[in-house]
Amino acid sequence: MTGNEPSGDPVQLSVDHDAATPPYEQVRAQIADQARSGALPAGLKLPTVRALAEELGLAANTVARAYRELEADGVVETHGRRGTLIAATGDTAHRLAAAAATDYAERAARLGLSHADALAAVTTALGVAYR
Repeated sequence: MTGNEPSGDPVQLSVDHDAATPPYEQVRAQIADQARSGALPAGLKLPTVRALAEELGLAANTVARAYRELEADGVVETHGRRGTLIAATGDTAHRLAAAAATDYAERAARLGLSHADALAAVTTALGVAYR
């Protein structure tokens, strides 16, 4: 990325157009991973959707989808004219995960699943998500 980094090495994103993983997911995953690792520090302004799309050879809607999903996950925050910034994700990620787990547990109980069956469903879902 160019033009929006603080001093230091610029952050690099790449998209494998031949990969089975959709381009928006590649962008989302790379930004999320780099934010979690600290390579993208909290407060860093990301390029505009158009600028990043042009740089990566993607449609603007593809990058916009990645940014929307990152915002829903608490990885980035959108501030109108100030742009899209990396959020302080540590606490946000854990808080969002805990809320999702609580929602799931309450729904599983309402559906009448046993503790073991609810846990088995989570284990299966995590196995798929983290393959």
